[in-house]
Amino acid sequence: MADTTHTGDSSTDEPRRTSVTKRGGGDPASRGRTTIADGVVEKIAGLAARDVVGVHAMGSGISRTFGAVRDRVPGGGGGKSSVTRGVKAEVGEVQTALDLEIVVDYGVSIADVTGDVRENVIAAVERMTGLEVVEVNIAVSDVKLPDEEDEEPESRLQ
Repeated sequence: MADTTHTGDSSTDEPRRTSVTKRGGGDPASRGRTTIADGVVEKIAGLAARDVVGVHAMGSGISRTFGAVRDRVPGGGGGKSSVTRGVKAEVGEVQTALDLEIVVDYGVSIADVTGDVRENVIAAVERMTGLEVVEVNIAVSDVKLPDEEDEEPESRLQ
């Protein structure tokens, strides 16, 4: 936006342009700080890991059992939700590191599944948060056999 002023000389009708200085200076995106909570990164990573074929579940058997019981109790969801179960994130100002615990389906290549999980998690977290993912450590805690039942207990309520 430019201001126009007229000179005292009425013989010319051309306006003289003066420059206007911008306030605040710099790119609006650089004004202020953005912080991202650990839980946000954990949710993104948990969903991205579950999208990979061959991942049966997240977390250890015991945490899945307790989580299933907690999820069924009204108001008992305190702590980790099923989305973040098996995921731990450390978030800094510009970088993050992740630890995942997964259960794979029997018959899949664990090396392929963990590689795919790593790729998917890194892509999702970096795209959505802008943080650099410095490492994704994956612990395979179990293999789900085809004839095994899930460890989630039956609900006693109907």
